[in-house]
Amino acid sequence: MHPSEEIYCEKSTKLRGKTIVMGITGSIAAVECFATIRELIRNGADVYPVMTAEAQKLVTPDSLEFASGHRPVTDLTGRTEHITMMGARSADLLLIYPATANTISKIANGIDDTPVTSMATVAIGAGIPIAIAPAMHESMHRNPAVAENMERLRSWGVSFIGPRTDGVRAKVASRDEVVAWTFKILSRNFFHGKRLLVIGGRSEEPIDSMRIITNRSTGTMAVELAKRAFERGADVELWMGGCSVELPDYIPTRRYATVEELVTMVRGIDHDAVLVPAALADFAPHDVVTGKIPSDEGFELDLAPVPKVLPLIRTRCGVVIGFKAESGLTHQELTERARSRLELYDLAAVVANDIDVVGKTSSSAILVTSDDAKDITGTKAEVSDAILDYCVKRL
Repeated sequence: MHPSEEIYCEKSTKLRGKTIVMGITGSIAAVECFATIRELIRNGADVYPVMTAEAQKLVTPDSLEFASGHRPVTDLTGRTEHITMMGARSADLLLIYPATANTISKIANGIDDTPVTSMATVAIGAGIPIAIAPAMHESMHRNPAVAENMERLRSWGVSFIGPRTDGVRAKVASRDEVVAWTFKILSRNFFHGKRLLVIGGRSEEPIDSMRIITNRSTGTMAVELAKRAFERGADVELWMGGCSVELPDYIPTRRYATVEELVTMVRGIDHDAVLVPAALADFAPHDVVTGKIPSDEGFELDLAPVPKVLPLIRTRCGVVIGFKAESGLTHQELTERARSRLELYDLAAVVANDIDVVGKTSSSAILVTSDDAKDITGTKAEVSDAILDYCVKRL
């Protein structure tokens, strides 16, 4: 057994049965491709490396053979590798990672002088999806010729992943972003052209300059929803309050602290659907103390109700899914509480969950609509998919 087989589908089966040809060019970011190949395999992909001569100066064919289980294509031979891999549609995706300005410009102008550009030439003609992850100096990225060449490729249906600019470099997209885009491109694209907003995390209402009133929420459910919606083809935005989970660097994210801040953000909602697994405060201190209240002195809190956000969101969007967390209720009681909220705020659905049995990676949940109550208990990924399946029907 080759070492690559030991990690096959270790994380998921999302890419099982998919063949990805990874074109590697002469950017120093080529050193990142080893880990990315392994991550694709962990999600079920079969990855075939193809290398330019310049890429071979930075990473060795032997190392990529170890990573992928396949000997990299380093030259085109009488076996016509570019035709057998691309022309016969044996590949599901050509992923050029990393892609130099030189390679991007060659592909856009039909120049075909490396194994990678030959793969691209045939893939474009055969209609095989292409994703390009650029990596170059920022000055090269700003070059009008390079920009025009990238725009030409986009007009042909080529997807670009990144780059991430820092004022000096146009850095290659992260491994997680590349893998997420691979899921997105190879999915059935249920949400193509749809804009989804996920609002998660917890509000944090200040008592003084140090203390806050908040709720228990890690933000995990919101992140999982945003990631799965992205992978399934949606244009996703994430609004996140306080959280203790890593946020995906490839999903546009805005942060809020208090309910009041979130209310001001609601005016900008123009999405097709909004999902709100946020844990928002119902009350906030009437007056916030400047500085820190001495810890050796007792104090009283005068709490005032804060605005309800769901009805405000509902005025901006036709499909809003709320969440209702309760403790110690029966299935029937939990369902009734959720349906009451659904009717009160005219929501599309409410996800009711029992906080007593919630876990880090799983959730006990019921998807409540006007005429149904479906148990969607499972991992947070499974719960997310069940919620998104309902969104597909509504959209």
